[in-house]
Amino acid sequence: MAIHLGYVRVESGQETEDISRLRQFERVHMDGQINTHSEYLDPILVRRQHNANDLLQILREAQEHYGHIHSDTIDYLSQKLQLPRARIEGVAGFYSFLYLKPHGEYRVLFSDNITDRMLGNQVLLEEMCRQLWLQPGKVSEDGLVSIGMTSCTGMCDQGPAMLVNGRAITRLTHQRVQEVGHLIRNRTPLSEWPADFFRVEDNIRRKGLLLGNQLSPGDALRAGIALGASGIVGAVKASALRGRGGAGFPTGLKWEATRNAAGTVKHVVCNADEGEPGTFKDRVLLTSYADLVFEGMTLSALAVGAQRGFLYLRGEYRYLLEPLEAVLQRRRVANLLGKNIFGKAGFDFDIAIHLGAGAYICGEESALIESLEGKRGVPRNRPPFPVTHGYLQQPTALDNVETFCQAALAVQMGAENYKAIGTAKSTGSKLISVSGDCPRPGIYEYPFGVSVREILDDCGTVNTRAVQISGPSGACVGESEFNRKLGFEDLPTAGAFMVFDDSRDMFEVARNYVHFFAHESCGFCTPCRVGTAMLQQTMDKIAEGHGTRHDLAEIENLDHVLQTTSHCGLGRTACNPVLHTLKHFRPAYENRLKSLDFEPAFDLDGALARARQMTGRDDAGAHLKTEDA
Repeated sequence: MAIHLGYVRVESGQETEDISRLRQFERVHMDGQINTHSEYLDPILVRRQHNANDLLQILREAQEHYGHIHSDTIDYLSQKLQLPRARIEGVAGFYSFLYLKPHGEYRVLFSDNITDRMLGNQVLLEEMCRQLWLQPGKVSEDGLVSIGMTSCTGMCDQGPAMLVNGRAITRLTHQRVQEVGHLIRNRTPLSEWPADFFRVEDNIRRKGLLLGNQLSPGDALRAGIALGASGIVGAVKASALRGRGGAGFPTGLKWEATRNAAGTVKHVVCNADEGEPGTFKDRVLLTSYADLVFEGMTLSALAVGAQRGFLYLRGEYRYLLEPLEAVLQRRRVANLLGKNIFGKAGFDFDIAIHLGAGAYICGEESALIESLEGKRGVPRNRPPFPVTHGYLQQPTALDNVETFCQAALAVQMGAENYKAIGTAKSTGSKLISVSGDCPRPGIYEYPFGVSVREILDDCGTVNTRAVQISGPSGACVGESEFNRKLGFEDLPTAGAFMVFDDSRDMFEVARNYVHFFAHESCGFCTPCRVGTAMLQQTMDKIAEGHGTRHDLAEIENLDHVLQTTSHCGLGRTACNPVLHTLKHFRPAYENRLKSLDFEPAFDLDGALARARQMTGRDDAGAHLKTEDA
């Protein structure tokens, strides 16, 4: 049985005698568990074939047993996997859902997406902290619980939401928060919590080509086998299908490049790490259309000549792991996966699911591949691209969940029929994740070419001030642009559609996005690591009433630096929320500015407030002198 002991953060860097005894007590207990490593870790290692490329999965499974990744666990894995200890610690320290120190028997993480904030998540967090006598970000002294924040959990249509030991709880209310606190105090196992707490709805509001399909498992695969490998590539190219992740690269060209790449070992990877705030369409597809997702991956494997596939599932969707594994097993039994699929000799393909561990950057394809290989999710230099040097430096066709579904539809219905839907440069349909200030949030499917205004009308909005298209890295459009159309010709989108009515402060919306980018920067390149932090500090400075016009000009300069020098797209798009809201809602910024040309961001006199409090002084001599105006 795992032992979870309280971890006390010592701000001064010095240990008291009590804390020292606590840590010694923990070490004694863990030393007693060293002999149990073979009992609990060896089965994991055997199942993972002692493969160092599965390091992330091994660490995740070990943590699910021990509660955190103990130092002795790292030593044991280092020996068994023949990896340097520093590499294992480096991987464990990169992902926000992996913990090198105890974080409590119950780890509570409130979603901090802007839509959750609009629904009152901060008040609910403070209420739970009061109830459990706990400060945010700290672990209770008895080691029972910790409470903190995490980025978007993909539950924007049914928030506020939070994760408890990785399980999503939706539709939080004051009553539900009190009930959760009571269950935690009583140490009630999650398996005994009310099932309604964990209910996640699809909220499909409008169906179209994809969501309304009547295909049975294997239908698209039969059509693909009839076409043959080159025929599948030709059909996808002729359909003009473009990737649904936002960049819009032609899917057929990607599959053709992978097929033609040198090498006999090739892979298919599905990117199900939808971490963009406001996006939750993949969650719905994986919940109710998993067969179509796997069918698209299998068609891709036939087209490019791959025998191995991976679904990279974001850590926030941990609850979907077992249901998805069941779908895969059902497909194996039906000969839709495995050896000689559908009786076609040599058509061998299977899919494994790898679970992420809380890193938005892993949505970038090369960072995802690094993570898939058991490494830190740091984006690679490109070129070369994954089509020639992907997983294990071998040719890899990597697309997202919706793209594989659309590819299966294009093959089954025929390229010309598919191409007739949408627009000339944006064929087919698009799933839109609608959230924010609307009475009917959820998933809406439209042919490409739908206007922003049409979607707003369908979801019942009133007094809409702005819509954020494609998440923080996308575009913010004001009322004057509501007739613009979704598509690669005008407004490309990965699917997020966040609505803000006239009660919202668009400065605070942009500030939330800026904090998101600063938190999720992988830290690999200096421009992004420093630039996102500087942008966050500037927005906080303006929020605190110390901003000037000089700061607004500096944001534009910072955007130029990030655009031209950042290693990946996160840094290059980090300033978008500020620049777009400045364009449409400049008064929201200017009303906060002082009339000075410049004011430092650091308030030295304010920083001395703690010292004045400790000494009991607040006279003029205890304050820094300021020059008279």
